Amino acid sequence: MRLGLGLLGALHLSWGVPATLAPRWFFDTFPGFGRAWTAAYPPYNEHLVIDLGATFTALGVLLLMAAWLADRKVTAVVLCGVLVFSSLHLIFHARHHGALAGADLVASLVALALGVAVPVGLLVLDRRRRA
Repeated sequence: MRLGLGLLGALHLSWGVPATLAPRWFFDTFPGFGRAWTAAYPPYNEHLVIDLGATFTALGVLLLMAAWLADRKVTAVVLCGVLVFSSLHLIFHARHHGALAGADLVASLVALALGVAVPVGLLVLDRRRRA
């Protein structure tokens, strides 16, 4: 459980810190590897990208704190918060594709669906381990 929380926290920080500190770069290049999913939703808005980065950073810190504290209630609350954000994020992108199409659209939706499935999986795992 701690490893899963830690990895998920690190992943959120890997998105949040660059979006907060270098919002234009993040907007133009996310997720990397020659892809530009965020730029498929123009126009660029520094304020919104920094807010998104702050959200990912906050969730990353909370996930790392949950891993460190290893408290069942803290873990459940943090994962529920991540799940709410991730679910709403997925719903938006499932309805609004921006300029994404083909493989990029499918890959982005799969990634967002994993953002929902992983917290659910960790919640189920934690519940079963402690039952």
